[in-house]
Amino acid sequence: MKLNELRDNDGARKSKIRVGRGIGSGKGKTGGRGQKGQKSREGVSIAGFEGGQMPLHMRLPKRGFNNIFAKDYAEVNLGAIQKAVDAGKIEAGAALDHAALKLAGLARGGKDGVRLLGKGELTAKLTFTVAGASKGAIEAVEKSGGSVSVIEVVPAAEKAAAKKGVKYKERQAHKASFKA
Repeated sequence: MKLNELRDNDGARKSKIRVGRGIGSGKGKTGGRGQKGQKSREGVSIAGFEGGQMPLHMRLPKRGFNNIFAKDYAEVNLGAIQKAVDAGKIEAGAALDHAALKLAGLARGGKDGVRLLGKGELTAKLTFTVAGASKGAIEAVEKSGGSVSVIEVVPAAEKAAAKKGVKYKERQAHKASFKA
């Protein structure tokens, strides 16, 4: 075998169908698009169009509300953490934060951090650094000899204002004086 004799397996590379290249090709003339009208042209955007009638997605009533400012926390229960300690995924007496809980497979997602919830029993002595925790969770952790420290999350608007050298609350008060 020589380098110039190397070939792909038969059928490994399929050539693209060249549309509109004569009737003998099988995809000539109309190029497989049928004939005439908007759909035979390029750049068709009529999905959901119902001939001028009000489309279904606009006829149906809308419900609910999506808060764009809602925080996205990965919620972790104490029972799940105790299970992970028993299984050996987490060491007893370890300091746990978002990264450690993610590594153990307990925290999924949560771009704004982890929120600790008090469902289940916790017997291991653990130290938590989280974005939020329920009262029950804090009590349960302290009862087992551990501790919980809640990180103060600074909103992006305050970070930006601090960068410019103006305190956020002063700026808000200044804005409010114009409205009055």
